[in-house]
Amino acid sequence: MAFLKASSPHGHAANSTNQFMRLVILATLPGVAVLTYFFGFGTLVNILWASVVALSCEALILSIRKRPVGFYLNDGSALVTAFLIGIALPPYAPWWLVLVGTAFAIVICKQLYGGMGYNPFNPAMAAYVVLLISFPVQMTSWAAPVALVDGTVPTLIEAFKLNFGLMPAFDGITMATPLDVMKQSKGLSIDELWAANPQFGHVGGLGWEWVNIAFLAGGLYLLYKKVFTWHAPVAMLSALALMAAIFYDGGSSNSGGSPLYHLTTGATMFAAFFIITDPVTSAVSLRGRVIYGALIGILVYIIRTWGNYPDAFAFSVLLMNFAAPFIDTVSQPRTYGHNKGAK
Repeated sequence: MAFLKASSPHGHAANSTNQFMRLVILATLPGVAVLTYFFGFGTLVNILWASVVALSCEALILSIRKRPVGFYLNDGSALVTAFLIGIALPPYAPWWLVLVGTAFAIVICKQLYGGMGYNPFNPAMAAYVVLLISFPVQMTSWAAPVALVDGTVPTLIEAFKLNFGLMPAFDGITMATPLDVMKQSKGLSIDELWAANPQFGHVGGLGWEWVNIAFLAGGLYLLYKKVFTWHAPVAMLSALALMAAIFYDGGSSNSGGSPLYHLTTGATMFAAFFIITDPVTSAVSLRGRVIYGALIGILVYIIRTWGNYPDAFAFSVLLMNFAAPFIDTVSQPRTYGHNKGAK
C-alpha cells in the first residue's frame, strides 16, 4: 500500500496570517471610534499617516532584500503595526514623530531581524519607547477630552493640518493625562485629586474609561475568534488589579489608585488584548503566557506607582520580551508519555 509523502504541517489555511491581521484591525475600530469621539480626529490622522509610512518602508526594505513585495505586504502585519503605533501616540503628534516611530518599528525592529516571526521585541512598543526617550515633550502632549474644550476641537481637516504643521496649534487642546496628574499630585488624597482635576471621570480618566471598555470589547471579540488565548490578558489584568488592591490604602495622598482606576485608565485594555498577545514576542506555552502576562501586570503597577513613566506598558512589555525565551524554557509542558520530572 502506497502512502502519500508530505511534510508537516498537514493542515493548512490559505492566507491565515492575513485573516488574523484583518481581525485585529477590525477589533481596534471600536477603540479608535471612542478615542475619536472623546479626543478628536488626531488618532485617525495618526493611523492613516502611519499606514502610509509602514507600507512604504516595508516595500522598500523588501525590495532591497529581493523578497516578493506583494506577497509580504498582503500578510497585513505592517498595517497592524501602523494601527498600533497610531493609537499609542498622542492624537495631535507632529507628522515627523509618527514617521520616525513607524519607520523605526518596520525597518529596525522588524525587517532588520528578518521580517515577521523573527523580531524579538514588539515593534510598536520598541518604537514608542525610542520616541518617549528621544522626544519627551511631543510624546506627553496628549489631547484634552472634548468635554473640557468645547468649541476648540479641530475638525478632521484641521487635525490633518495640525499634525502636518500647516496651521498654528489650537490653544488648550492638550493637557496632562490622569496618570500624569496622579503621579505628580502626591500631596492630595484621591477625593481631593478628583475634585481639583477635571481630567478624572467616575472611576478612571474622563473618556479613558470608555476607551478601555471599547478596547475590552474588541479584545473579547478576538478571544471569541480564537486569535489568541485568554491566558496572557487575564493574567496581566488580574496581576495589575491585585497589586493595586494590595497597595490601595483607601485613598490617602500616598495611594497609587484603586484597582478599578488602574483597569480603566491609560492603555490598560489596549495593551492587554492588542500588545502583549503578540504571538512572536510573547511566551509560547499556556503556562508561560500566564507567567508572562502576570509579570507585565506587576511591572506596570510598579512603574506607574514608583517609577518615572506614568503608563508603563511599553517598558513592561519590552522587559518581558527579553524574558520570554527564559519563561518558555522553564514552562514547557510535560512530554506526552513521560512522568513528571522525567528527562
